[in-house]
Amino acid sequence: MSLIRPFAGLRPLPERAAEVTAPPYDVLNTQEAREQAKDRPWSFLHISKPEIDLASDISPYDPAVYAKGSENLQHQIAEGVLQQDPIPYYYLYRLIMGSHQQIGLVAAASVPDYDTNRIRKHEFTRPDKEDDRVRQIDALNAQTGPVFLTYKHHADIDSLVTELTQAEPTVDVTAQDGVQHSLWVVDNPENIKMITQTFDAMDNLYIADGHHRSAAASRVAAKRHAENPSHTGDEAYNYFLTVIFPDNQMQILDYNRVVTDLNGLNEAEFLAQVEQGFKVEKMESAYKPQQAAEFGMYLGNQWYKLSIAVDNIPNDPVKSLDVSLLADNLIAPVLNITDPRRDKRIDFVGGIRGLQELEKRVNSGEMKAAFALFPTSLDALMAVADAEQVMPPKSTWFEPKLADGLVSHLL
Repeated sequence: MSLIRPFAGLRPLPERAAEVTAPPYDVLNTQEAREQAKDRPWSFLHISKPEIDLASDISPYDPAVYAKGSENLQHQIAEGVLQQDPIPYYYLYRLIMGSHQQIGLVAAASVPDYDTNRIRKHEFTRPDKEDDRVRQIDALNAQTGPVFLTYKHHADIDSLVTELTQAEPTVDVTAQDGVQHSLWVVDNPENIKMITQTFDAMDNLYIADGHHRSAAASRVAAKRHAENPSHTGDEAYNYFLTVIFPDNQMQILDYNRVVTDLNGLNEAEFLAQVEQGFKVEKMESAYKPQQAAEFGMYLGNQWYKLSIAVDNIPNDPVKSLDVSLLADNLIAPVLNITDPRRDKRIDFVGGIRGLQELEKRVNSGEMKAAFALFPTSLDALMAVADAEQVMPPKSTWFEPKLADGLVSHLL
């Protein structure tokens, strides 16, 4: 089996793409999805979040929801809004957000290579979220949410991508949030062969986002393998839908923290304890960290700069992460929040919302303090994955997000 391979994608007709493409299923809650899909009968949200077409009190995990998603997918196929390509292709997918641009390869990636960690992970998954994706894939008989992968950039791939994207894209859609999504079909057999062979020579791919989707694809593949006495390894279920971006084009934003209380301390007592682990400086305005091991803290209408001496940073791929430094030196020992995955006293704010969102959450009285972090680097993510370790929860926020509906992988 090759590391990646082309596939016959299920895609909207180019003239219908703007009606179909939608934000990824996990960035909208049900109510937000209802609003976005209102008066948009062909929105992919009817497939990715089909509870929006059922009673408002239904659980998104109800079996009727998965059945409705399958029904909606088949309806779009029957109406010719979605069509499957006649033979396997690769696709190039460009995202433009403001001045940032990145171009990735849409491909089917090997489940066995995921299982053996050649496609490397850096996060734990939650069983309930995995179960949801397994049921969704089984019901649709398709993978509709691509896994976001990255690789160490390669000059030959860069050159080919530059050449192929000189042509007009097959699809060019600007989403409601202003992000531009463009798609090219790679149909030349020589180009397809070159891409397959070049990636197959790579040591590793890395999951940036989509750990639950990839884990679910692995579980579905194992189940179907067990149920198929004629299994050959070539079946579509042995591969999962991905978009693979070069590491030098990726954009990771900060992933910030807000807390509901100071663990019984007043502000003066809290600051005194913070000073035991950090250098603390008052700032005249909102402070966005400029480098690793620096933090902004908003408390009592005042911004502070927190910093840790280089000598106090552990030589460990996980413990040296800024999210770990903040957790190990402040969140856990001072605030007694030791399980941020489950503790309701802490919440997380993606950097796309800006520092003003941190101020807003604290000034409203909802939260007591906020912490701004420097973005985790992709090198740090790869170092954790290469060490076969996992990052703390909410360590990375990738932007821009991939759209659902541009290309799906039928099983």
